[in-house]
Amino acid sequence: MNRQVRPVKVGNLTLDGKKIYIQSMINIPASDVEGSVEQALRLEKAGCEIIRAAIPDKEAVRLIPAIKEKVNIPLVADIHFDYRLAVSAAEAGVDKIRINPGNIGSMDRVKAVVKACQSRNIPIRIGVNAGSLEKDLLEKYGSPKPEALVESAMRHIEILEQCDFQDIVVSIKSSNVINMIQAYRMLAQKCNYPLHLGVTEAGTERMGLIKSSIGIGSLLADGIGETIRVSLTDDPVKEIYAAKDILKAVGKGSGVKIVSCPTCGRTKIDLISLAQQVENAVRDVDKDITVAVMGCVVNGIGEAGEADIGIAGGDGCAVLFRNGQKLRKVNESEALEALLSEIEKL
Repeated sequence: MNRQVRPVKVGNLTLDGKKIYIQSMINIPASDVEGSVEQALRLEKAGCEIIRAAIPDKEAVRLIPAIKEKVNIPLVADIHFDYRLAVSAAEAGVDKIRINPGNIGSMDRVKAVVKACQSRNIPIRIGVNAGSLEKDLLEKYGSPKPEALVESAMRHIEILEQCDFQDIVVSIKSSNVINMIQAYRMLAQKCNYPLHLGVTEAGTERMGLIKSSIGIGSLLADGIGETIRVSLTDDPVKEIYAAKDILKAVGKGSGVKIVSCPTCGRTKIDLISLAQQVENAVRDVDKDITVAVMGCVVNGIGEAGEADIGIAGGDGCAVLFRNGQKLRKVNESEALEALLSEIEKL
C-alpha cells in the first residue's frame, strides 16, 4: 500500500512514513517521579524513540518537566476525560497529548485543549480502544467490531478538524488481533493522518509478543503505520527489544538480524545455548548485518549463504564463514568469542 501520510511533528521527530518509530509507556506509579525518570532513562537507552506517561491527576503533571530534563526523546502525556490535565500538560512542555476529544465534554473544553496545543505546536493522538468504545457505537454494531472502531476514530477526528486542528495521530487498538488488523486497514483508506499501531492488552511476554508480531507485523507489511508499541505485561524495556525485532523481521528496522536453524539429529554442539548467547551479545550492536548460527556444515553454510557472517557446528567444533565462504575452524568453547570477534571486524 502506497499511503500518503500527512507529516506530524512530535518533538524533534516527524511522523511521515519514512521511518517507523518505537514507543513504550512508563509503568511506574505516577506519584513516583524518581522511579519514573529512572525507567524513562532505561527505555531511552534500550532504543525507545517516543515515551508515554500516564497523567491521572494534577499532581502527576510534575512528571513532565522531570522527565523532559533527563531524556532526549519526545514525551507523550496520556490523559483520559479531564481536559484540564491536557491543558496543564501542554503548559508543562509535553511533546504530544493522547486524549479522545469526544470524551472530554463540551466543545468549549475541546477548544481549550486545541488552543493549548496549537499555540505550542503540540500534536494530539486520538486513542480509540475497543475496551472503552462509545455506548451508542456498541449498541449500533453489537460489539467493538472494526467498523465501530473506525467510526469512533473518524468521529474524534471530525471534532478536531472542526476546530481547525490537523496535527493528529490516530490509534485504534483492540486485544483481538484480527479486529485490530481490519480496523487499521479500513482507517488507512479513510484518513491520511499518521497511525500508531498496537495490540492492546496483548498479554505477558510470550503471548503479547506473538499477538503483537501478527498484528503490527501484518500492517507494517501492508505499508501501514508510522509508530508502534508492543504492549507487554512485563518490564517495558522488553517492549523495545520486541519492537526492534518486529521491525527487523519485516525489513523495516536496522541492527543485527539473526538467522539460526531449529537443530536436528545432526547437531553435535549446544547450538540452542550458543544462539541465545549470540542474540544477547549483539542486541545493542548498531550494524545492519545478518548473523547466522547453524547446527551443522552439511547444509548450514548453504542455507545461510547470504549471511554476512556466521558459524556452523561440527563434532565439538564449529566453522566460521563469511558470505558463504569458510574462514576457519574453532573449538566449540571458542565459538562465541570467535564469532563476536568477526562481527567486530565488519
